[in-house]
Amino acid sequence: MSFFQNHSRWPLVPLKSIATLKRGYDLPVGARNEGAVPIYAANGRNGTHDEMKIKGPGVITGRSGTIGKVHYCEEGYWPLNTALYVMDFHGNHPRWVYYMLSNFKLERFSEGAGVPTLNRNLVHDELIPLPPLSEQKRIAAILDKADAIRHKRQQAIQLADDFLHAVFEDMFGDPVNNPKGFPIGTIRDLVATADYGTSAKASEAYGEYPILRMGNVTYQGRIDLKDLKYIDLEGRDQSKYLARKGDLLFNRTNSKELVGKTAVYDMDDPVAIAGYLIRVRPNERGNSYYISGYLNSTHGKATLKSVCKSIIGMANINAQEMQNIPIMLPPAEMQRRYQELVVATRCGLIKINSSLKVVEELFSSLSHKCLSGRI
Repeated sequence: MSFFQNHSRWPLVPLKSIATLKRGYDLPVGARNEGAVPIYAANGRNGTHDEMKIKGPGVITGRSGTIGKVHYCEEGYWPLNTALYVMDFHGNHPRWVYYMLSNFKLERFSEGAGVPTLNRNLVHDELIPLPPLSEQKRIAAILDKADAIRHKRQQAIQLADDFLHAVFEDMFGDPVNNPKGFPIGTIRDLVATADYGTSAKASEAYGEYPILRMGNVTYQGRIDLKDLKYIDLEGRDQSKYLARKGDLLFNRTNSKELVGKTAVYDMDDPVAIAGYLIRVRPNERGNSYYISGYLNSTHGKATLKSVCKSIIGMANINAQEMQNIPIMLPPAEMQRRYQELVVATRCGLIKINSSLKVVEELFSSLSHKCLSGRI
């Protein structure tokens, strides 16, 4: 039985005979030399290096941390050990393999109650309808055209993120050298409370509150409401574990590349937070958007990597360590003006996000029809 329907009655073959997945390679941050070779982690590109490990074209997906996202690289690249990459295409068209794996929902096979992990042995024997090479090329060409439309909308979102990074640096200066001479303190100076989420088990379908988990905070600093679970909270626990509009959420445990993901919860309805998140509420000197802007800056990301502790494939930054991170302390009014710019920019993205969701749904439907032999 195959995950894909097989309307064209193509032969069913195990995934490992189409695309053999292999674990990536260690490359500590201190050993990286900036160059032209892209580095891929579970969540996608993660910097560059001056040495190629695998020749392109390549298809890469997550082994640990982020499961289910699939990436394509035309040139040579370096897959990190949190990733799996296609070692052998067995004569199949790489772009067709990329689209096939992208639609295969690899997250169905994730294991682990903490950091999700994909065991390739669970998927290698899954059966896939295998079209002839000429048909693979035709399918890839159709989906490439549709994908180009999808990427135009994604680029608009990326431009907004780039704009906000530039706004942060224009208002506050580069955190490395603090050219505007703000006092230097720690995040603790800006925080009233920092509390862990609940460790209670959540349900796929039932519960009064949706619960945000580590995957619901993106690396780019946004809240993603996909794949929600639900939970009930007793009255005395609601104040402990519910996030409200304006709270800062910090992902304290994940793979080394993803630990420290930070976003402001900016929606009206309260949500619960899981134990791998920290809910931060600022004091009168601080602002959630400013703290998030710093931790999502290039310097902030580098600082998070330097302070996290790794234990058996997982990295951790606890609430105390997070609050001990040095930060510039600009006036609260300046932080508030930055918040206004962030909110205004993201409000402008709502229409783009809505249209992107429609495009994503259409692309998903088209992909599944192509890969099932219906187009």
